[in-house]
Amino acid sequence: MNEELLKMSKYLRLTGLINNWDYYQEIALKDNLSHTRFIEFIIEEEYKMKKENSRILRMKKAKIPENLTIETFPFERQSKINKNKVLNLYDNFDYINQNRNIIWIGPTGVGKTGLATSFLMQAINRGYKGYIRTS
Repeated sequence: MNEELLKMSKYLRLTGLINNWDYYQEIALKDNLSHTRFIEFIIEEEYKMKKENSRILRMKKAKIPENLTIETFPFERQSKINKNKVLNLYDNFDYINQNRNIIWIGPTGVGKTGLATSFLMQAINRGYKGYIRTS
């Protein structure tokens, strides 16, 4: 990459392009990409990188205590939790679309933080911001 292109790429914050320029050129030559397809490829790669960096930043800002997911939640050890109801709420994502909060109430050890974390991680992965507040 020449100096002028590097300068413009930095100004536009195209870090993916800057860091992967040689690799992108190799792909273009190997796959015999047209100019249009090459530009599409670069833009797609930059877009994916920026989306992932944004997701990582939202995760950091959320200050999630542990990386807990709904798939790893031990429903079998929590007999008082209605698994179908929780999974339906999780899968439908209606609480976000309807601007509603979820408040998890229960004794210590029931899995409130685990459920809250998994719901928050789902929202963050879909592009939303959030955080966990414990009392």
